[in-house]
Amino acid sequence: MGRLHTHNHGKSHSIRPIDLKKPDWIKQSSTEIEEMIVKYAKEGMTTSQIGIKLRDQHAIPLVKPIINKTISQVLKENKLVSEIPEDLNNIVLKAVNLQKHLKDNKGDSRNVRSLELIEAKVHRLSTHYKKEGILPKKWKYKSVVAQLE
Repeated sequence: MGRLHTHNHGKSHSIRPIDLKKPDWIKQSSTEIEEMIVKYAKEGMTTSQIGIKLRDQHAIPLVKPIINKTISQVLKENKLVSEIPEDLNNIVLKAVNLQKHLKDNKGDSRNVRSLELIEAKVHRLSTHYKKEGILPKKWKYKSVVAQLE
């Protein structure tokens, strides 16, 4: 999704663990890990930020093989899920920032096109989430409303 409108083939990313079994070095129980996830979510962290913090500070490479649930499932059980999914929210914020830039720099015609592409991603993702039932059917992206949020 991220490289949809570009010509390059960026493949720089972290590599997920090969084995999907609980590593030997993890001493925390599954309830302790769930409590950490809930604590970090209450601090305002997103699911990806929680995963990165667990990986970097607590040496937990993947949560799912250990507790048999994903981070988002744990957040759903504790009613800590945001109303808009994280990836859609990030793209909306990107569009809002680009709109602010274009308001200040009216001659920047190259970024007018990139704003169109970003908004196309927003609409495509929102239709997917509406079909899945994650977003309400009446949810609609409006650039003016997005700027106010």
